[in-house]
Amino acid sequence: MKHLLKPFVITGLHLIAIVGDITPSDGVPKAEKSRRELEALTYMCELLGEQARADEVKELWGEYENNSSLEAKLVKDFDKVEMILQALEYEAEHGKVLDEFFLSTAGKFQTDIGRRWAVEVTSRRNRRLDGK
Repeated sequence: MKHLLKPFVITGLHLIAIVGDITPSDGVPKAEKSRRELEALTYMCELLGEQARADEVKELWGEYENNSSLEAKLVKDFDKVEMILQALEYEAEHGKVLDEFFLSTAGKFQTDIGRRWAVEVTSRRNRRLDGK
């Protein structure tokens, strides 16, 4: 669990605090998104000061970016679930239909739990859209 939380915290810290929450509707190319994230990561590591901590953060970020562990896959899935859950809530509160968020994540979940949660969010959305 500890190993799972570290990349989740790292992505949350630098993505939201420094880079911003880039969504598919922002139209930012993948290469540009990666460049911004790497720049933020470098800045974050400089702030840490302690080389061992900075190296750990860089290693965890590389693991996340390369999707090279179960923890990285879970964090990526959780990020997608959180995005569609926010879209669902926004749709309900504002009477909008935000298909692009659901379409951008369809079929991209890598873990059983991520797929199950996505199915649940999508089912709730479909019930609401169908008026049930």
